[in-house]
Amino acid sequence: MDSFISWVGGKKLLRNKILGLFPGKQEFNRYVEVFGGAGWVLFSSDRHAETEVYNDMDGRLVNLFRCVKYHPDALQKELEFTLNSREQFFDARGQAEVRGMTDIQRAARFYILIKESFGTDLRSFGMRTKDMGRAVKYLEKVSERLRSVVIEHQDFEKVIKNHDRETTLFYLDPPYYGTESYYAEKFQEEDYGRLKSLLDGIKGKFILSYNDCSQIRELYKDYDITKADRMHNLVRGGKTKPRYKELLIKNF
Repeated sequence: MDSFISWVGGKKLLRNKILGLFPGKQEFNRYVEVFGGAGWVLFSSDRHAETEVYNDMDGRLVNLFRCVKYHPDALQKELEFTLNSREQFFDARGQAEVRGMTDIQRAARFYILIKESFGTDLRSFGMRTKDMGRAVKYLEKVSERLRSVVIEHQDFEKVIKNHDRETTLFYLDPPYYGTESYYAEKFQEEDYGRLKSLLDGIKGKFILSYNDCSQIRELYKDYDITKADRMHNLVRGGKTKPRYKELLIKNF
């Protein structure tokens, strides 16, 4: 199945290549998405492992995932009369940080901003045809998929240490080098080294995705690196979309 949202750096276009790097099912019984985002790899299977963990540092995302998992009916009710509307989009944007709203109300407004903004920038109205009724109905299927998934809201170091086992597979999709400003939860320069040092010492297996740049190639030069590329879908205009080069890195 597909994820129910788009997100900055989402792996919709690369997930098949990422899945192709997965070890055999018998080699892991715990699957952890450390930088969860939209969870495109998570949603690609009915179940990757006996234990599955979704984690993200953006509290708005985590609140949305939890509301979809535990309260899909209430969230659908809140979204019942949502249209693909510029007016409703900017109403949701204006109300997104209003104090006193319930988790359901905040999740509904955040969902509208994700679905109706251009490139999931949460600021500009996308002006694209979108069946919001169908999208809201899909939340039922998403809730069922998340039923057995543990949803975390922790720093990556804590999540990795808490779930590291010889039978754990980590998938990591951190902010790409040089794109830190695109995310609400800032990823600092020193965090690249902190993540690398942590991965050097884990018991489990990891697959890591990054943009193809000299800094990341040098940092992970001792690991297995696979080149990948996808259409750069955030570039406006032009008959042919440019390709965006990425790296898939693993320790097995």
